[in-house]
This record gives sequence, structure tokens and C-alpha cells, in this order.
Amino acid sequence: MVLGVAAPERREEIKTPDGRVLGRAEWGPRDGTPVLFFSGAAMGGSLGFGAHLLDEQVVRLIAVDRPGLGASDPRPGRTLTDWASDVEALTAALELPPYGIVGFSQGAPFALACAAAGLPAAVAVVSGQDDLRHPGLAGLLDPDVAGMLEALTADPDGFEESFARTARPEMLWRLVTETSSEVDLAVYRDEAFAEHFRRALDEGFRQGAAAYARDLALAFAPWPFEVESITVPVDLWYGGHDVSPVHSPDLGDLLARRIPGARRHLRPDAGGSLLWTVADEILETLLNRLRGG
Repeated sequence: MVLGVAAPERREEIKTPDGRVLGRAEWGPRDGTPVLFFSGAAMGGSLGFGAHLLDEQVVRLIAVDRPGLGASDPRPGRTLTDWASDVEALTAALELPPYGIVGFSQGAPFALACAAAGLPAAVAVVSGQDDLRHPGLAGLLDPDVAGMLEALTADPDGFEESFARTARPEMLWRLVTETSSEVDLAVYRDEAFAEHFRRALDEGFRQGAAAYARDLALAFAPWPFEVESITVPVDLWYGGHDVSPVHSPDLGDLLARRIPGARRHLRPDAGGSLLWTVADEILETLLNRLRGG
């Protein structure tokens, strides 16, 4: 099983207009088609995907650390809309040509926020967290997730403070492995993959747990944009063996119907780890979208 994980080839930073540092990790040729990668919960940028494909497909993969994670400075009180402004500053500083975005797991709402702002030329959401506040999903939510939504509504500050006090890299690793199917555990228990995954979690908590708690609150709160307004091409990728309670409870069916022109790809034999197991299809589809296909 080729999972395409490798240490970043480059680690670089830029300064935002307000003086903050945004960190990123990169793989692939600098002159390749740019693809921004927004990782899952609490992760620094060192866990990429498809590293074995990038030279052949001439792709420059850029994993961007969200504020307070990895090498990026915090941005107190930030919103999903603020993230879109950070991405706009990053891509302007790098003078990128039209680019794609891949949002994995909790990175999905951050990718869709950029899509709603009209920034990328195409987006791929992979095993993405859904808009869990939508009434069409109410009866499908895991009871623990439904309880978290209620807790956030009742006391937003307390919700963040609680997770910031208790969250640790080991807790996130247990959450991933204890809520995964056997299909996904075959990936997560791969020795090399687990090493890269856990290193990315350690990076994500380098500045403490506040940024993870903020990301969680932003993803679980009402999103400050309407997915129905998105006009850039969006592909949604889900595996039939994805049993994570914090991803889409209907594997993207409702979300695909809400986003104009979105295409849903359901792989019945795959799990939530299909970012790594079908990276070739995900990248090829995104590149075709960027080329107008």
C-alpha cells in the first residue's frame, strides 16, 4: 500500500499585512500547479499526501498552518472569513497562478470559506466535516456530537476554554484510531504513516491547544457563509467505510445537493483515509477542474 507521505521538502513563512507569520510546508516542483492543503484537526503542515505523484503531475503542494497551529502566529478571535483573508494574503505574497484547495476532515469548512469568497479555481473536500447545524442532518448526528453543538451554543467561551485545557496530541490520536473502521486502521496503523501523522499532531499543539479549540468552535458554529452561494467547482470525496462521528453523517449527500454544481464521489470500499489511498484520483480530478474539465 503506497500512502504517499513524506517529510516536507521546504518549510517557509510569509508575513501577513498585519504583521503575523503564516507558516507552510511544501512538496513538489516550485513551478508546478499550486494546490493548497488544509489539514485535519489540530495538525501542523508536515502531513501531506500524494508525495509520490507530485513530480509526475507537476503539482506544488502547499500545506498552510492555520493561525496558532504549527509555525503560524495566533489570530485572536478569528473567524472562518478571517481565514479566507489570510489565504488571500498568502497567495498574493507567493504570486500564485490559479490554484486549487484540498480540505481534509476539519479542514473542509476552511476550504469552503475560501470557495465562498471566490478565491480558488477549484476545491476538493475529502472526508470533510459537514455543516452540522443544517436541519437536514439533525437526526443523523452522533449523540456526542449533538451534545457538543448544544454546549457550544449555550456557552461558546466555556466550550473553547474546556477543550483548550484538556486537548493533547495523544487525545486526538486516540480519537482518530478509536472511531475508525478496520479499513482506516489499516492505514493509521502503518508504521511510517503513524509516525508522520503523530508528528503533525505534535506540531499542531506546539503553541498549546487554544488554536485547536478555536478551529473546533468555528467548524461547529454556524458558518458565516452560505454554501449555496459557492460558484467555484467543488468535488466531495467520501469513503463508504468512513465512520468518524465528526465527518459528514450522510457522507456528503446533502452538502453536494446544496453546493451548486458540486460533484460527489463515494468510494464504497474506502474509508475516511481515502485522501491517501486514492490520492491519484483526487489530484487528477482537481487538476482537470483547474484546466476547465
